Amino acid sequence: MAVDILGISAFYHDSAACLLRDGELVAAAQQERFSRAKHDARFPADAIRYCLDAAGIRLAALDRVVFYDKPLIKFERLLETYLAYAPRGLRSFITAMPIWLKEKLFLKDLLKQELATLGGIEVAALPPLLFTEHHQAHAASAFFASPFARAAVLCLDGVGEWATTSAWLGDGNRLTPQWEIRFPHSLGLLYSAFTYFAGFKVNSGEYKLMGLAPYGAPRYADLIREHLIDLKDDGSFRMDMRYFNYANGLTMTSRAFARLFGGPPRQPEAPITQREMDLASSVQVVTEEIVLRLARTLRRELDTDRLCLAGGVALNCVANGRLQREGPFTELWVQPAAGDAGGALGAALAAWHQYLDQPRNGAEHDRMQGSFLGPRYSNAEIEAFLHERQAPFSALDDPALMATLAELLADGQVIGWFQGRMEFGPRALGARSILGDPRNPRMQSVMNLKIKYRESFRPFAPAVLAEQVGDWFAQAAPSPYMLIVAPVAASKRTEASAAEQRLTGLEQLQITRSQVPAITHVDHSARLQTVHRETNPRFHHLISAFAERTGVPLLVNTSFNVRGEPIVCSPADAYRCFLRTEMDYLVMENCLLAKSEQPAHAQDPSWQHEYALD
Repeated sequence: MAVDILGISAFYHDSAACLLRDGELVAAAQQERFSRAKHDARFPADAIRYCLDAAGIRLAALDRVVFYDKPLIKFERLLETYLAYAPRGLRSFITAMPIWLKEKLFLKDLLKQELATLGGIEVAALPPLLFTEHHQAHAASAFFASPFARAAVLCLDGVGEWATTSAWLGDGNRLTPQWEIRFPHSLGLLYSAFTYFAGFKVNSGEYKLMGLAPYGAPRYADLIREHLIDLKDDGSFRMDMRYFNYANGLTMTSRAFARLFGGPPRQPEAPITQREMDLASSVQVVTEEIVLRLARTLRRELDTDRLCLAGGVALNCVANGRLQREGPFTELWVQPAAGDAGGALGAALAAWHQYLDQPRNGAEHDRMQGSFLGPRYSNAEIEAFLHERQAPFSALDDPALMATLAELLADGQVIGWFQGRMEFGPRALGARSILGDPRNPRMQSVMNLKIKYRESFRPFAPAVLAEQVGDWFAQAAPSPYMLIVAPVAASKRTEASAAEQRLTGLEQLQITRSQVPAITHVDHSARLQTVHRETNPRFHHLISAFAERTGVPLLVNTSFNVRGEPIVCSPADAYRCFLRTEMDYLVMENCLLAKSEQPAHAQDPSWQHEYALD
């Protein structure tokens, strides 16, 4: 009999579900993709239904359900923190307590009730419910899904129960904790404090801060080291909590923080100034320094040259790039769903390997299946939807479709690309993507302002054929999950003119820096996705057709959504997003739609208020 394990993450942010059958990944998805509420923290009922359907199993037939957190230990941390800061934390305490006393303190009962309702069964008929620790789930998602039989594991995030940074040794089906750094000292919360101070939204705007960093200079880095954080040679650190408010207040930073950095936080949507650019650059440099020091410590302590990463800080692909180029490990693997969503996967894997003591079969291969673990829709389902909407389309076989798309892309058209199983994790990897020509110097601004409706400075990633990555980037190792930043190859760069070199701040967007300017950031870097024929053959086919047409084996690849919206999941989501934006074409499996041929529809901009700005 097969053993089926459901992993769940929920109630904090990025709720998700994952289903394992005999230790193999059957399905995984975030709740936000179904509810259309970004970073949805609610019980992931829709994601669980999808996972059960994908496995062809009823909830009552599961062998185990595993949750990625231990809420009682987290409540203990909350109480101890408030007592330590009393009476200063009274407002925060009064705000948090009703939620804990109503829901989170009794989370086990809440989970059981939600599961019973979902499964249409009595609570007594539920499968056994297990709980992992938060960082244990992160570590399990990183190591057990990796292609390594033995590796060091580093988990970095805001905070779990108590841990904010933890080190582990993964060996076979065992994960052994080594050491941890505890709340309130947190690299993730340090970065989030600067995210907040720069006027971006915590838990989603960290990507913006990272993208903004190359426009500035690290002129505040010494201030951070001297005042905010006491950093040791081994990478361990303590933070001066006088500058922060997250432990005992309702904001991330204190008035002392504002005094140190010359004024109050930037208001959301206010113009970005040089100060924000320099703050972003400064905290990014310090973050990279800490990650490198921690990695060197792990390499000294553990007899392995392989490293796995998870936790929200592991999504900092600039730090990952430096770690790959300068760090002490010969191989690096980052969990593509490194944040809390991946905790659902880690909880299930921890139960299979550690609780049930099952061996790791085939540990020499990446078990994430390219992270294509979500729903897929057949041509028949897509055609039925389009007929129902009376949406004109052409049905083309793959050879004709790829040739047509290559021609359209080369002509400057922007294409919505919807095919195969939806990605698990925050990145679009060629299943739910918006694509463009990387040679077009206007493509970045067009896609940011007319398609994504977001800030002009946000960089775009290249999806490049894995076998040709070294021709275009200073990178040889694979980066299938868009989690490594690497320099554009020197041979592909172009020299800025004397006038261009004098440009500062966001003016630097005007500079054409390489033969593929749409994906070249202001520091000549790019966030790489290597596309592999084995895990995504149709996307590989498309890029190959574009390369045959243009000589360039890469495309601009950004997620299929607008600002504040989760990545699209269904044909209805994709078609709606297509109509609302200035995308030129939409392809769903083998159905090609031209915007100019669609039924007349009023472009009412009020839809943009559906999504809270992230």
